[in-house]
Amino acid sequence: MAMAFKMATTGMWVTDECKTSFMEMKWKKVHRFIVFKIDEASRLVTVDKVGGPGEGYDELAASLPPNDCRYAVFDFDFVTTDNCKKSKIFFIAWSPSASRIREKMPYATSKEGLRRALEGIHYDMQATAPTEMGMYVIKDRAK
Repeated sequence: MAMAFKMATTGMWVTDECKTSFMEMKWKKVHRFIVFKIDEASRLVTVDKVGGPGEGYDELAASLPPNDCRYAVFDFDFVTTDNCKKSKIFFIAWSPSASRIREKMPYATSKEGLRRALEGIHYDMQATAPTEMGMYVIKDRAK
């Protein structure tokens, strides 16, 4: 089994693959986004999907299931009013209204542990519908 970091409050483990993929996104820019899921049987937070550098927000939104919870990190590149190129990393807790309460609970309780394991996140978002995490929301938060 791969090495993992335990989140003490929930008993969930964050795999090394999660942290490695995040560092590759943050420093090497080889991923635009990463979607994480909780494997209930093994009590591990694992990588569900990785978006390549050419993919964007639309691909991230399409990779989030309409009735199942997930976590995601998104590397948003933008240009400031001073014409400076910047990059901000968003942590998104996706918990759609259609998902079952039993599924929402592990995601709600292990969110902070995963967020702490992924060092360098700039903004935190909670979304229950696609409109709550739309590109206009991300642009507004990144100002």
